Amino acid sequence: MSETPEGLEENEVDPSLVRYLKLLVTTLAGVMIVGLVAVIALLVIRLNADVPPLPARMTLPEGTKAQAFTQGENWFAVVTTDERILIFARDGETVLQEVQISTGE
Repeated sequence: MSETPEGLEENEVDPSLVRYLKLLVTTLAGVMIVGLVAVIALLVIRLNADVPPLPARMTLPEGTKAQAFTQGENWFAVVTTDERILIFARDGETVLQEVQISTGE
């Protein structure tokens, strides 16, 4: 008993199967293109978002060096090498808060 559909030779391929596979491959390609365009659009939108301007100059306390920096809408935070977080106002000079980092050692 043969495993091939009736009326087909051993090396022939069912044309309906070929059409089905072509449809699947075309659909997958379309979905991938739409997904890629969506990712690129989201990146462009995110990177063009309004970011609050940085002050021209920030004044750190004497003897401190900046290690990391982040900002919020109305403040800047600087992590210093002596394990402190200094939170500045938007003017870049007024220290609003100072937090000592506890490493638990």
